[in-house]
Amino acid sequence: MRQDAREAFTDALERARVAAYPPGEFVGQESFMRASEIRALAVQAGIGPGVAVLDLCCGVAGPGRYITAELRCGYLGVDAAAGAIEIARDLADGLPCRFAVGRVPPLPPGPFDVVLLLETILAFPDKRPLVEAIAAALAPGGRFAFTFEEGAPLTAAEQAAMPDADTVWLTPLDELRTIVEAAGLVIRTQEDHTAAHAAMAEALRDAFLADADAITAAIGRPALDILLDSHRLWSSWMARGRVRKFALVAEKP
Repeated sequence: MRQDAREAFTDALERARVAAYPPGEFVGQESFMRASEIRALAVQAGIGPGVAVLDLCCGVAGPGRYITAELRCGYLGVDAAAGAIEIARDLADGLPCRFAVGRVPPLPPGPFDVVLLLETILAFPDKRPLVEAIAAALAPGGRFAFTFEEGAPLTAAEQAAMPDADTVWLTPLDELRTIVEAAGLVIRTQEDHTAAHAAMAEALRDAFLADADAITAAIGRPALDILLDSHRLWSSWMARGRVRKFALVAEKP
């Protein structure tokens, strides 16, 4: 969902998000990933002290701020939404995080040890230029850590049902692997988080419904209905295997 008034949405949804996640698993993320999954992917990618990390499409940078605090890496978050970056800067007070407003690609000048792309590769219709730019920005031995929504492209009926369907570009896993390998990267790890994310989408929808009056007062009922519809669809699609969710790490030799 497009959230132009990002601060209003972030504030309105926080109580429900805290309630939806298991204790300790909400760290400001705007996704279905739990904190433990974010940390595990970061560790698999070799993030630690002194590691230069570029976080693409970081939003308000909940995962980025969490990783920086936990693993003490060097961090640069980039997002096209100036409002999201403003919130990220405010919330990162005291952390060694840097932020920039910009669309990707292109990417900031590298090289970087790790490039993160969490929960947003879905929004890119053509993933090849993005992956090529990421590969070019990595230092030799660098890692690309990302999550990926796998499936056949949406049908016309699915596009009609899904809010903001023009940001939902599903890709078969074999096609994505071909794109990554053609860019000169080697996939090192691949984990399936479909069941966990289906449950998380359902839990978030239930939490939004439970806090519907307060959310409606802050952002309006139409915006809440869009959130409910999208979370219902994601939960249903993942529960029945229409969409699968993966976390992967690819390495630049």
